[in-house]
Amino acid sequence: MASDKIALTRGFLNYLRPQILLFLLQTLVFGAVYFLTRQESRVFTTAFQICLLLFILSSGIQFYLYTAKAKRAKSTQYAETDAFLSSDYIHEIYEENYMKLEETLLRKKQADIEKQSELMDYFSLWIHQIKTPLSAMSLVLQRQDEQTPQQRKLEQELIHVNDYIHLALNYLKLEETGKELEIEPVDVDAIIRSVLKKYAILFIYNKISLDFEPTNLVIQSDKKWVQVLIEQIISNSLKYTETGTIKITATPDQKLIIEDTGSGISKEDLPKIFEKGYTGLNGRLHDKSTGIGLFISRKITQRLNITLTIDSELGRGTQAIIDFSRKKTTLFE
Repeated sequence: MASDKIALTRGFLNYLRPQILLFLLQTLVFGAVYFLTRQESRVFTTAFQICLLLFILSSGIQFYLYTAKAKRAKSTQYAETDAFLSSDYIHEIYEENYMKLEETLLRKKQADIEKQSELMDYFSLWIHQIKTPLSAMSLVLQRQDEQTPQQRKLEQELIHVNDYIHLALNYLKLEETGKELEIEPVDVDAIIRSVLKKYAILFIYNKISLDFEPTNLVIQSDKKWVQVLIEQIISNSLKYTETGTIKITATPDQKLIIEDTGSGISKEDLPKIFEKGYTGLNGRLHDKSTGIGLFISRKITQRLNITLTIDSELGRGTQAIIDFSRKKTTLFE
């Protein structure tokens, strides 16, 4: 309150500055006339008192009007009669122009929202439609009697394409507002087995070993988003592990650990891996990273109120820790 009064007083003094300068100028003029004409001092005193009284009365009236305008400016409602209460015609013009600009801004915002909604609908439809020819290609490859190296390569690339499609679809879903979570008991082992089955071809063809110990984790969360999160972490491990092992374990305090012996992440890149579009050294060298996967993973953990920690060293592999314990309660924005 005190700061508001100080700001109001400072603003009024700036507003009153021309009148103060005019009053001082009048005082100087009266003083000069008194000095040059050698009139009695009471003439100068009387004139000064009259000017001072008029200045004080004028300042009081202007302060009252200025305070009223300030209160109306702070008000969340705007009455059409306010314009007629103001004695300042220029102020009325400003208020009218402000209302027009505000209306234009609201129309533009609404148009932007509708345009963004149309784009999301289009991309969502495109993503669903592109799945049909990809499924047909996968089916044709599976029906081949002999598996050539080229066919195996195509199968792996189809899996990557499907991953990118699902990544884009999940990104669109995360950007939608008002979507509620479906909280239910989630069997983490069942999700892991489903993901491993999906990527079985990549494990086999790339000769990557799997060390999976059943976690026996059952958590209260949204099953769909938990699966997307685990799938993204395992997909990253497969992407950057040319040879070696991917190990999946859990701790008694509900932490799921997924670690690999892949290329790892440099210390310089590690603080930035959750930024949207950031690919880092591995992405530039191997041309495999979109810079979206871990960004989406972080958003999922925020929505589910869990945490994801990445620990890595270049050339020595990566460890991802998903903490389902919910030790702190935070709000997803």
